[in-house]
Amino acid sequence: MIFHAGQFEFTFPRPTMIMGVVNVTPDSFSDGGRFLDPAAAVARGLEMIGQGAEIIDIGGESTRPGAEPVSEAEELRRVLPVIEKLVSQVKAPVSIDTQKPSVARAALRAGASIVNDIAANRADNEMWGVVAEAQAGYICLHMQGTPQTMQLNPVYEDVVEEVGNFFVDRLKRLQRAGVDAVRVVLDPGLGFGKTVEHNLQLLAGVERFTKLRRPVLLGVSRKSFIGKLLGAEVSARLPAALACACLAVKAGVRLIRTHDVAETLQAVRMAEAVLARSR
Repeated sequence: MIFHAGQFEFTFPRPTMIMGVVNVTPDSFSDGGRFLDPAAAVARGLEMIGQGAEIIDIGGESTRPGAEPVSEAEELRRVLPVIEKLVSQVKAPVSIDTQKPSVARAALRAGASIVNDIAANRADNEMWGVVAEAQAGYICLHMQGTPQTMQLNPVYEDVVEEVGNFFVDRLKRLQRAGVDAVRVVLDPGLGFGKTVEHNLQLLAGVERFTKLRRPVLLGVSRKSFIGKLLGAEVSARLPAALACACLAVKAGVRLIRTHDVAETLQAVRMAEAVLARSR
């Protein structure tokens, strides 16, 4: 199994890849406001690469539940200086976390190699055309609704089956839009239009998605469902997130998206060492 993203190519099976998150926003639930200064954001990205991250994900618009949208101009103002500086200093793919095709296009022209698209549920295919034209990698995330509505009343008959069917449908649509499957990573979107129970069911059933012959990415870092389940504040959710990451690796997840690169890398490498010796 191969994942192509611009000039980069990754062949699986391989050690689990870590995607480091840098939010250039004032209102993200985890690190909002810490990296608004482009120099601080670049320094954080370089630090994560040094800790073992193989992809850096840059976001300029918060996607936490109920987050207010930002304008295209403001999002570009936040992310472009960071992407331009970062790609000049690292030999690793930079991802742009956006739901706006215009922002994705500008970010790819600035040197990003991957589009992390939380709005893969959209009806039109403008974003896919941008990805196809740039031959970029594409992270297809499942979300019910929008960031403003997704947590109001998420309902599924069978969340694992519905997310799996969504991926099958999107892979076909992406192919028709010119985005080959080798450029696609699947993300079940924990916390994006799901209750605590839905998230737990997705974690338990993640093998349904790993059977689709595409790399699966999981983002559990500091998620609110952990806080609701365990009563833990954002700063105290790392142990639970590491447990989720290790379970995901056992189920065949290939990429983990996290704010805590060093700790997550250590946890998944330990899990891999044990799994390599399982009978």
